[in-house]
Amino acid sequence: MCARQGGTTVNCTKLTTWIRSVGHTRAWRQGSIIFREGEPASSVLLIESGRAKAVLSAASGKQVVLAVRGPGDLLGEFAALDRQARSASIQAVTDLQGQVVTADALVGHLASDPEAALELLRLVVSRLREADLRRLDFGALDTTGRIASYLVERTRRQRAPGWLHLTQTDLGQSVGASREATVKALRKLRAAGLVETRRGGVRVIGLDGLSRLAEGWPDPL
Repeated sequence: MCARQGGTTVNCTKLTTWIRSVGHTRAWRQGSIIFREGEPASSVLLIESGRAKAVLSAASGKQVVLAVRGPGDLLGEFAALDRQARSASIQAVTDLQGQVVTADALVGHLASDPEAALELLRLVVSRLREADLRRLDFGALDTTGRIASYLVERTRRQRAPGWLHLTQTDLGQSVGASREATVKALRKLRAAGLVETRRGGVRVIGLDGLSRLAEGWPDPL
């Protein structure tokens, strides 16, 4: 796969098979910067193990977590296609390993393999849909609803149920909430039996209830 949107896998079998056949393996330690915002796009990365987050920095210095990606996800494809500078930084959330290919090699392969090009087009569309849904959440939901929506999305993206590697800071940055508002919302969700939390992690235990909040139903908490 290349990504999940709303729990649905975007199939990139031909593209990922090619990347694994020609790419070279690289590894990063937790906290390392993989791609840096503003730098030229010279490569793309297919994650094989570990997780990474895309982070955008405002002029004020405030950071926003745009997305968290894991095994099977492709990173850096937008900048590789339009030959613009990186629009966000990519940082390893855990120790991470993946396959790297140059942007030139990717573009050349897409020109010669229409099926792979179509797979990447579907991936780009899914990422745009994801961004649209995030904008809708910001306009229609309060902090608790936005956090619920984000946790539902992240849980459905996971291959197996379990803890999400997610700090309260990352969660707040992902939904545009202050630390105080994030802590308050998580306290309400814990009290309702919808989530569990630990240092550096959140686990969803009431997916149906979170989904109702994410859909804009009145907050029963």
